[in-house]
Amino acid sequence: MNYNVVFHFDHDPQALEIAFSNIKNYMTFFDKNKTSVALVVNGPGAKLMVKSGEYTEQLREISQLGAAIKVCNNALHHFNIDPEQLCPECVVVPAGIVEIVELQNKGFSYVKP
Repeated sequence: MNYNVVFHFDHDPQALEIAFSNIKNYMTFFDKNKTSVALVVNGPGAKLMVKSGEYTEQLREISQLGAAIKVCNNALHHFNIDPEQLCPECVVVPAGIVEIVELQNKGFSYVKP
């Protein structure tokens, strides 16, 4: 059995801190071969994914644990963020909400801290 989960983050920095903690706890509990974890970021949350931001170390940590960090391209355009400004661990997806739905259709559980 696989224990795949998508964490959704869109704006509140406190929720992002909780998401980081949840992801670390989740990924240390399950065997890496039995779980896939994605953090999908959209809305104003995209502004916190930049290289110059205060969350670069936490993004690196969860990425090293195996979490995929996916940032909404629509949000990047809306907030005038160049994808080159993102932390290197981030992958741009066309639309965050579509990514979440696609992952759920693949069996990922949805968590929004």
